[in-house]
Amino acid sequence: MISKHFLRDDDLTPEQQGTVLRLALAFRRNRQERTPLAGPKAVAVIFDKPTLRTQVSFTTGIAELGGYPLLVDGNLAKIGVRESISDTAHVLGRQVAAIVWRTFHQSSLEEMAAVAGVPVINALTDDFHPCQILADLATLADHWGGVGELPGRTLTYLGDGANNMAHSYLLGGATAGLHVRIGAPSEFHPRADIVSAAERIAAATGGSVTVTSDPRTAVAGADAVATDTWVSMGREEEQDLRSQPFVPYRLDSELLGSARDGALVLHCLPAYRGKEITAEVLDGPQSVVWDEAEYRLHAQKALLTHLLETSQGC
Repeated sequence: MISKHFLRDDDLTPEQQGTVLRLALAFRRNRQERTPLAGPKAVAVIFDKPTLRTQVSFTTGIAELGGYPLLVDGNLAKIGVRESISDTAHVLGRQVAAIVWRTFHQSSLEEMAAVAGVPVINALTDDFHPCQILADLATLADHWGGVGELPGRTLTYLGDGANNMAHSYLLGGATAGLHVRIGAPSEFHPRADIVSAAERIAAATGGSVTVTSDPRTAVAGADAVATDTWVSMGREEEQDLRSQPFVPYRLDSELLGSARDGALVLHCLPAYRGKEITAEVLDGPQSVVWDEAEYRLHAQKALLTHLLETSQGC
């Protein structure tokens, strides 16, 4: 089945994900590898949440694909408030080749996709961050020697297991055939339905899913260790409440020492040195966070290319 949209990580089959990741590696070697938006065709890029890497990578990538990034300020558009999501989708779908939306509610994205008639891409919601996981997987594949080196490796995520990054690591990592471990306090474990979905995928790809409250168990022997801020966007008022439970999950040199020798360190950024990760680890030799940030560009170009080319063949 070909998915026209990318709303969550498991919208791509393992084969489709592999195609996108291989194309991402090709785009890093040659940034003009393909130009499916030549014309130029416009892509609407909508931001309801703060952004740096998402804005830079999508706007640059759309331009390099031969297209025009049409930036939409969510504060001005007020989609779903000033005008319904459905009406907005009808308007955009007649004028752009694809829609990229960074917003709050997953249901809003799904409503947009149901009506737009063009590919809709999740640039981050409260539930998932699938473009980031594509970038992470491409980064790991690049450092490990290719996409075929992903299956069977172990990826650990430490911190808030109930946030969008943990959910996407579960689904996207299982799709890649990884053994995904989530290390999080018991009150911050992932949603049960997402764990179940990841387990079903892993059963077919040879991966596995582990959720534990023991950070050392989570990290032991891992090939890659990822973390993220303890306080997601829009929940800044919970800073004080969230700090204490996560302290044992801080990624420092001692905890990283439980991983495999040379294990790679991932962080989607922005990072808060001394909180979820120490400066020594973030800026250390095992960190690949700057490659990871760059791969947002290449992975998203690959994803857009895949969705545009396959949707035209539907």
